[in-house]
Amino acid sequence: MRERMMSPKAESRIATDVHQEHPRERQHYGTVVSVPIALDATVRGTSVGNLNQLLADTMTVRDLYKKHHWQVSGPTFFQLHLMFDKHFDDQSELVDAIAERIQMLGGVSLAMSHDVAERTLIPRPPRGREEVSAQLGRLLHAHEIVLKEARAMARQAAEGGDDGTNDLLVSQVIRTNEKQVWFVGEHLADGPLAEHEG
Repeated sequence: MRERMMSPKAESRIATDVHQEHPRERQHYGTVVSVPIALDATVRGTSVGNLNQLLADTMTVRDLYKKHHWQVSGPTFFQLHLMFDKHFDDQSELVDAIAERIQMLGGVSLAMSHDVAERTLIPRPPRGREEVSAQLGRLLHAHEIVLKEARAMARQAAEGGDDGTNDLLVSQVIRTNEKQVWFVGEHLADGPLAEHEG
């Protein structure tokens, strides 16, 4: 069978036509559609807004782990390289769980990096390589931001009767982040960034 070749001009026209198409959105960001899960639209809308904030911050934590996985150096390189990659995978699972919960509630989840960068509460790291202690301190600060908001969001979801969101926040987001804080913090136990409570 002989392939039919298209002229470069025809290929360019097709590419331009596809690029210029602006399909209508099925659902605008920030809205919730009706879903039969016995939760009021106001409750679902509040949870969706909270979860999108948490999603942006969780995606940022995930990406911090990958950045540090690639850029870590020094005598603990191997252990940290592996730990950072494991924590990246754990955060990726949380990202998926949070985004899916948003969709289950009838919302639209954030998905693109520029939207995440605009929304995240976690400070942007430098592009270059940092010392290990700075990397670890940055991760601990990011986890603390996520944990503070996840706890407040869990309480709000429970008060609104959104048990599914509360369960996700408590059993997955909070527990995963607390465990990762423990692992990261142990690498600073004798370092200058370790804080001792009296």
